[in-house]
Amino acid sequence: MLPIDLQVESPHRTFMSKLLFRMRDVPIEEADEVRALLDSQSIDYFETFAGNWGISMPALWVKDPAQFTQARTLIDEYQYQLLSNKDLDTEQEAKVKTLTDSFKDRPFQFIAYWLLIAIVLFISIYYFFSL
Repeated sequence: MLPIDLQVESPHRTFMSKLLFRMRDVPIEEADEVRALLDSQSIDYFETFAGNWGISMPALWVKDPAQFTQARTLIDEYQYQLLSNKDLDTEQEAKVKTLTDSFKDRPFQFIAYWLLIAIVLFISIYYFFSL
């Protein structure tokens, strides 16, 4: 019998892919920007999709674990910038719309809605008081 060496080294090392970025409920623009960011840094990744029924996990996976920390750092920085930009936008749009603002924006529509509400209330209450 010939001895079998079970520890034969392969010239091609295979690694387990690491989950980098979950894509569920991510806007298309953000997903495209993340892909472009990874491509610009020559990070080797692949993408999985939700499938026909939407039960699989759409995500970006890094093939080489040595590139994982670099890719994770890039995405964290990108998300931090995205969050700070959205915070500035929401601060500028934080004004609450009042009834006066609604009347100033569309006075005819405002009056029409209030007349409709008054008619519905009148029809609803009139029959109770006429008994």
